[in-house]
Amino acid sequence: MRRTLSPNQTRRLAAGLLLLPAAAGVSAASAWLAVRTAPLPPMPNSVVPIPVKVAAADVPQQGVEPGQELAAPAAGVTGTVALAAAPVLAEAAAETSTAPAAPFVTGVASSLDRARALECLTAAIYYEAASEPDAGQRAVAQVVLNRVRHPAFPATVCGVVYQGSERRGCQFSFACDGSMARIPSRTAWARAARNAAAALAGGVYAPVGLATHYHTFAVKPAWNRSLVMTDVVGAHFFHRWKGWWGTSAAFRQAYRGGEPTPGPHASIPSAQPVAVAAAVVPPPPPPGVLEKPLAPVAVASAAPVAATPADDLLPPASEVLDRWKDSGKPLR
Repeated sequence: MRRTLSPNQTRRLAAGLLLLPAAAGVSAASAWLAVRTAPLPPMPNSVVPIPVKVAAADVPQQGVEPGQELAAPAAGVTGTVALAAAPVLAEAAAETSTAPAAPFVTGVASSLDRARALECLTAAIYYEAASEPDAGQRAVAQVVLNRVRHPAFPATVCGVVYQGSERRGCQFSFACDGSMARIPSRTAWARAARNAAAALAGGVYAPVGLATHYHTFAVKPAWNRSLVMTDVVGAHFFHRWKGWWGTSAAFRQAYRGGEPTPGPHASIPSAQPVAVAAAVVPPPPPPGVLEKPLAPVAVASAAPVAATPADDLLPPASEVLDRWKDSGKPLR
């Protein structure tokens, strides 16, 4: 016998069915809500120590040692790092994937690490792409996070953003050229923070793929000739490395937190060679032979010896010739 549902029971059943698909998106909605309601990272102010800008030479990677950093040659351009030879492995030879990056995962990072990562990524987005649309800001964020995953760069967000600032050769020019001395716009900072939070929560900007470099229309860096362009977003051209280092397999560096303090790193003083004269030590005399004859020992007399006057710390006496000493007259 078929049971007939009352109108109230039908409405309750329909409401329950509507909730089923919504439950599947609870985690995504919660993550997005967390991004929208997260407190803004602190804005930099004029008391932030800013290293002095040193112009970087726009030189190609040929002739430099693997791992050597080449600073950003101008604003709106990333620096680069000289790569080592690609690993010679069967899987490396077979790997040609240049698919979009995987979602960024903070994993075991502490709440302090997450807060610092958000602040550093917000700063990079703001100072590199404050006037760009959201797509341009997300593309810049993707480059930073791609670098965090690549073994050629530091394994932290703040380490990537402020790389080279301790040597005044920044990978992102804003960290060296005094830009951070200006207090940012609160509205623009908040927008950059939202895009940074979305990227750190796993958002991927697929159009730029595995790009680790970019430059503006106005600048053509030397590294441009050795990389592959992935996309043009806003005012920036985005590039990835050629060969195995630009494939998905190369982006294997895990993120484990340990974020340094946000801001330019403390300067490392350059080591100056100091010439130290070698002390010449004469050889010891043979046993039983005196190096110098003994001087006669003076016997103290009973008469008192006048003490040598101590330095009175006054200026030295005037050096006036004897014939002029009595030529002056007192003032009246």
